[in-house]
Amino acid sequence: MDKIQKDKNEKFGFNKIIDIISGIFIPIINVLMAAAVLKGILMILVSMDVLLETDGIYQILYALADGFFYYLPVFLAYTTAKQIGADRFTAILIALALLHPNIVKAFESGTGLEFFGFPVKQVSYASSVIPIVMAIFLLHFVEKPLERYLPEVIKGFIKPLLAIIIVTPITFLIFGPFGTFIGNGLASAYGLLYNFSPVLAGICLGFVWQPMVSVGLQWGIIPVIINNINLYGTDTILPMLGPGVFAQAGVAAAVSIMAKNKKLKSIGISTSITAILGTTEPVLFGISIPYKTPMLAACISGAIGGGIVGYFKAKAVSFAFPSLLTMVVYMGEGFYGFLVSCILSFFIAFGLMFVFRFKEKE
Repeated sequence: MDKIQKDKNEKFGFNKIIDIISGIFIPIINVLMAAAVLKGILMILVSMDVLLETDGIYQILYALADGFFYYLPVFLAYTTAKQIGADRFTAILIALALLHPNIVKAFESGTGLEFFGFPVKQVSYASSVIPIVMAIFLLHFVEKPLERYLPEVIKGFIKPLLAIIIVTPITFLIFGPFGTFIGNGLASAYGLLYNFSPVLAGICLGFVWQPMVSVGLQWGIIPVIINNINLYGTDTILPMLGPGVFAQAGVAAAVSIMAKNKKLKSIGISTSITAILGTTEPVLFGISIPYKTPMLAACISGAIGGGIVGYFKAKAVSFAFPSLLTMVVYMGEGFYGFLVSCILSFFIAFGLMFVFRFKEKE
């Protein structure tokens, strides 16, 4: 009985949900950041009058960079379907329906749409996250009985036909408005905290970000960040995460000096470099979590840096997790405050390690 309960908890529990969310975003994160960096470079070149928005080279490269974000639901349809076992091409077809020019035109014109007398609420699906993920989860459960009960001779085309006829209207009528409501609600909740005190918001996010990464919760904040960029053209969450990233690099660098074990020294050097380049998991699982005091030092330093970012009201102009390679995305309002906070967080975390110390393990 205990084993059955354990298996049930594993199947439907918190860890499984985190694994699914991670599996949806991890496959596209590198392409997402590449597109974001390209978008940031183009914005800088335009602001410096190196390029004009009417130039052919700008329009082509911007279409490449912005195209990823516009068609983000298509990418998420594929990764979600792959993660939960739904048909990937049926999933992509549903995402394309949400972004079809006729649908976009009907919404933009204000004429509206109806489906069997039910009004379809105007929703912008470009760059959206929640509606398509919900749609593909429904697709998975719709396909199961169809796969089981449809005759083999007609299953090949009838299954996707029935699936899209069922899932797509529900997405337009329910998931679209609901997903938009959830996304806007999360963004508004963060907005209230940020408007109350940007410094407090930065301290909180700077402190908890790396512990969130260690358990996979970082993926849950991506819809809020993307929603902020869609609504306001910029985001204030991403810059607040930077100090925590560079703080992990700082503790790893300190460990590489303090450690007596040659292997641990090597881990400290290599993970410090990977953290500066934006990947902190090696530091987290190789140093910060096993030795505990590095995590405390990094969290304190990240909170201090996050508060500085909040004070300068730094913003990101596109989506890219903070790193040395993605600095271009943050070269807008409050950039120098963001840069200073990342550098300070590195050195504060580095110094705190010599105060907190740590006990080497065999």
